[in-house]
Amino acid sequence: MWKSIYVANNKEQADSMQSALEAEGIMTHVRPAGMETALDGIFEVQVLESEVEEAQGIVCRGGQPI
Repeated sequence: MWKSIYVANNKEQADSMQSALEAEGIMTHVRPAGMETALDGIFEVQVLESEVEEAQGIVCRGGQPI
C-alpha cells in the first residue's frame, strides 16, 4: 500500500524529491493532491508502506545523500 510522505508545492519539487528517494533505492509514486493540472498545484510523493521510515529520514535531510 502507498503512503504519502511528502507534499510538494509544484511538480518540479515533487520530481526532485522523487529522484532523491529513487537514488536511495526507494520506489516512489507522485500524484496530484487535488484537481490541478499535470504541472500546477500540490503533489503528494508516496512510498510503499514498508519504506516509510527510511523515506522520512531522506526527506528530513532535504533529499540529500548522507
